[in-house]
Amino acid sequence: MATRITAGTTTATRTGPGTGQAARLRYRTIHGYRRAFRMAGKGPAVLLIHGIGDSSETWNDIVPGLAQRYRVIVPDLLGHGASDKPRADYSVGGYANGMRDLLSVLGVERVTLVGHSLGGGVAMQFAYQFPERTERLVLVSSGGVGRQVTPVLRAASLPGAELALAALRLPTMRWQLGAFVKVMQTLDTGLGLDAPDLLRVVDALPDARARSAFIRTLRAVVDWRGQVGTLMDRCYLAQGMPSMLVWGERDQVVPAIHGGMAHVSMPGSRLELFENAGHFPFRTDPQRFVSVLHDFIASTEPAHFSAEEWRQMLRTRRPHARVSGARPAPAQATAPAAASAAAPAAAPAAGTRLPAPPAAA
Repeated sequence: MATRITAGTTTATRTGPGTGQAARLRYRTIHGYRRAFRMAGKGPAVLLIHGIGDSSETWNDIVPGLAQRYRVIVPDLLGHGASDKPRADYSVGGYANGMRDLLSVLGVERVTLVGHSLGGGVAMQFAYQFPERTERLVLVSSGGVGRQVTPVLRAASLPGAELALAALRLPTMRWQLGAFVKVMQTLDTGLGLDAPDLLRVVDALPDARARSAFIRTLRAVVDWRGQVGTLMDRCYLAQGMPSMLVWGERDQVVPAIHGGMAHVSMPGSRLELFENAGHFPFRTDPQRFVSVLHDFIASTEPAHFSAEEWRQMLRTRRPHARVSGARPAPAQATAPAAASAAAPAAAPAAGTRLPAPPAAA
């Protein structure tokens, strides 16, 4: 698929949480644990995977638009939302297995994956473990690219974080946190831009079981130094897999430079930058997000998995010469962002520019 980098003007005023009509929650018990999910629409399957501490509700504003053309499946990951919160495996590999099992129970063989933050890491792991079941890959402000992550999450991985999370729900702490958020918003910082959604995640941890599941999930992917793992060493396997990266230019949780790094490492990928958006571009501008996703799916063919090509890529550690599964993309457009200093495995087209590296802390 030809490289295309685009950026559009996005206002910081979001449509508003909950403006989309939420599909009803459904449940399936798998391996003895209740898994909650939502499902809407008919057509090719699209799986939306939320981030850490979040739930299927985060996608409410975009599900109606997607359900007009696709069968949209929106799970609550184990340990999140209305799903069970056992003492279990909360690694990205475990979550990828859980997504496969849910799809199998629902009778869905192949999907277009859309993963946000932690969900992006789960989507990448799913595509790596089950390439024969993956049609396309869309990563939204995704984890699993580089080591850098917001100090807030690094701190939350430290001992005693459970007590700190519980304290955040005390009335006095909520007042202080609210005052801090207002200061960040007044200063027009990226963190202030995402503050309503970050507070929503904290509010979604009402009891000790939910907080414990959050901490277990976080420590599986983040420690005090940053993100623990990266799938960048396997990005060459994305050859022939239609892939799109969507990032908010003002993302302070997982900086937009990660999108640029992934773009130059994933053969034929497409990068979409949302101006004036932070870590949740699909909530900041849901209408544009749906439009971008429609265009991406319409302009690509589902990936065709070949065991022989996969074997050759693993042996040579480089993309196979033949690219399959994509239609020609429209003409390129240049993103209004500073040049990236990444060392690409496959350089982007001449004249394109990538997100600027964040300022040193």
